[in-house]
Amino acid sequence: MARSVAGICVREGAVFVARRGSSGSCEGLWEFPGGKVETGESDETAIIREFDEEFGIEARPLRLLGETRFSHGGIERTLAAWLIELPSVEGFELREHSESAWIAIDRLDGLQMVESDRKLADIIRGRMSS
Repeated sequence: MARSVAGICVREGAVFVARRGSSGSCEGLWEFPGGKVETGESDETAIIREFDEEFGIEARPLRLLGETRFSHGGIERTLAAWLIELPSVEGFELREHSESAWIAIDRLDGLQMVESDRKLADIIRGRMSS
């Protein structure tokens, strides 16, 4: 089964999210940044690569929070949520997104999110409250 990863960075009860830009599917929807795991890559390597490509910053994967499944373009995928650490919240570039934000974990339901990422919100709330 195809695999994707999402990097979950939490600071002071807020989680880092980004709004998809005008290219690609799901334009204008919010997501937990990440992407497809390429052949031969580990989840951790994919997260590091994706954050470098999308923001020009180095993410540090810490631990797996949970997984969900979704279908995109007729392909079944697994989406793995990884708790990550970011070195800084300043000085990064929005290379593929139109904006980014820190949203309180209890306010994630109010965002217009990519459906696959919305499924991760319950996992994140459960893991961050314990």
